[in-house]
Amino acid sequence: MAKKYRSDGTLSVVDQNDAAAQELLSQPGSGPPRTSGLLAPNVLLTGHGGHVHCCKFSHSGTFLASGSFDKTVLLWNTYGNCDNWGLLKGHSQSVVDLCWGREDDIILTASADKTGAVWDVNTSTKIKRFRHHKAVVNSVCTSRRGDPLAVTGSDDCTALIWDLRVRNEVDTISSDYQITSVVLSDDSSQLFTAGIDNEIKCWNLLTGRVEYVLQGHNETVTGLALSPDGSYLLSNAMDGHLKCWDVRPFVSDTRLVNTYEGHSHDMQQWLLKCAWSPDASRISCGSSDGFVYVWDVASRRIQYKLPGHKAAVSAVEFHPKEPVIASCGADKQIFIGEIEAE
Repeated sequence: MAKKYRSDGTLSVVDQNDAAAQELLSQPGSGPPRTSGLLAPNVLLTGHGGHVHCCKFSHSGTFLASGSFDKTVLLWNTYGNCDNWGLLKGHSQSVVDLCWGREDDIILTASADKTGAVWDVNTSTKIKRFRHHKAVVNSVCTSRRGDPLAVTGSDDCTALIWDLRVRNEVDTISSDYQITSVVLSDDSSQLFTAGIDNEIKCWNLLTGRVEYVLQGHNETVTGLALSPDGSYLLSNAMDGHLKCWDVRPFVSDTRLVNTYEGHSHDMQQWLLKCAWSPDASRISCGSSDGFVYVWDVASRRIQYKLPGHKAAVSAVEFHPKEPVIASCGADKQIFIGEIEAE
């Protein structure tokens, strides 16, 4: 189901079959200048039966995938009427996190049922299951290049390394605390893990040892995101701070680059995620107050505080090719909307 909203946040009374209304919205002067190929400036997607924990655009930007407490992943068209065209069903508990493979043909998921999975998008079938975790799997990520690797991070204090070409895990990273988020470095030689100890650890995957620790958060780190060029790491935490770290080799000074504020966490302590824009000029993250915040990286200024959600925003995602942002939350809703081009 898709409903159309004007860019000022008010509902545009548009039936998808009402040609006159659609024509009215497309006329010059009916709102601020359009910046994308979306059918309307803002689109509301509904269909999940529970908290939507995660949403990710495909690499082409053609599709959006969303994972929910209702144990499913829904697949949406980004353009046109934003139809829900696919359903991935097979987890026995919440889908907590997801990511696309290197192409738009597979999706990887992490679930509260203690497993992860790999799905064939074209057939909506599960083609691989990540077993052997003993608690909730909070996070999943894939390698950007090199061997086709995936990593899952869990409340069992381990991160399991998977080669998608073989059945079982190929390595195990053991931590002293529950792992809430994982992300591989650009060349897949390092793994960043975050957990309830408020720290971010950089592991050398060849030695299995910690190379360095990023300290500065005062509460659990709930989300990590690597910049498009692999030089910087973004972290969101329950202390209400979003931090940017320099993770390039041979950094001799402090790795903390900037701290961004304005959003919030509350007592519900959701694992709120964070994201980079494709050109790394903007960042965003989930917030418990129901707003979507977008910061300018260089100035640390909040460019947008977008309303619409009726509960905590779990995740925000930038479109890979257009000035479009998607968000999902505890209100079971997903928004896709335009922002201004840089």
